[in-house]
Amino acid sequence: MFRVFLACALASATLCTGAAHAAPAYIFSYFLDNGQDGLHLAGSRDGLTWTPLNGGKPLMAPELGDKLVRDPCIILGADGLYHMVWTISWNLQGIGHATSRDLVTWSAQQYIPVMEHESGARNCWAPELFYDAAAQDYLIFWATTIPGRFPTSDGEGDDKYNHRMYMTRTKDFVSFTPSALYYDHGFNVIDATITSWDKRFLMILKDERLKPVQKNLRAATAVHPGGPWSPPSAPITGDYWAEGPTTLRVGEWCYVYFDKYQINTYGAVRTRDAEQWEDVSHTVRFPKGVRHGTALAVPEAILKALEELGNHDAH
Repeated sequence: MFRVFLACALASATLCTGAAHAAPAYIFSYFLDNGQDGLHLAGSRDGLTWTPLNGGKPLMAPELGDKLVRDPCIILGADGLYHMVWTISWNLQGIGHATSRDLVTWSAQQYIPVMEHESGARNCWAPELFYDAAAQDYLIFWATTIPGRFPTSDGEGDDKYNHRMYMTRTKDFVSFTPSALYYDHGFNVIDATITSWDKRFLMILKDERLKPVQKNLRAATAVHPGGPWSPPSAPITGDYWAEGPTTLRVGEWCYVYFDKYQINTYGAVRTRDAEQWEDVSHTVRFPKGVRHGTALAVPEAILKALEELGNHDAH
């Protein structure tokens, strides 16, 4: 399972299953600490070693909510713009959205009130974007706890959190469909990401249960990106607690990068068939302090311009 975002003439899709870059160039979006200084980007040409861009300085400062940029998710949209959504607060009922043509200069930041219709909603965490080519719209999904909504799993999580995944759709980021339940298989779940695979769609998600302890990544499948989704697979990560997955095709391999947040480092597993998973955490190198982000393929010119931006500032 993988996410390959190609900045090419793909007006109808964001993901290219099996497509290859003649000259691979990859970007990884992330945040540091609590996300208070904004969006950070790293670059790579092999998907293994990631180097901070822009001299390690943020490329977009937060303006919304509690002035945080956490969990930044970036995709290339059908309109040729890079679209980003992110977590703006620990406890507000909306998310952030902005666009860019070059990942350097960003539009005005837009607040999307995805859960304001639920007065008791505690949060909107880790939003992600997916372009649904068949429906020709964008799917936005995130994790929210609504106290008392799923009583059979109350008490499974930390601090009385009992998350489920919710979603909305939009064609233009002006009008949105009513937010609806997206993934619920009876347990506490956060940090979902989806991609295409073998004429299906796959979701990587975090099993957030503390009682009994899980805190691992699993996979689910669907015929359509809007679901319905299957029950989760067995864990695809090891014993360490894992969150914030993102996927990327590198050569013949499909990588899932994830945050080993208890030990403040990043890990990875890879697969050729979405069934057998190999832990390759020892082969990846990420910037110090990197937190939950998105990997995507970009044109060489995009990565080179970001590298030169940092070099120029250094002089």
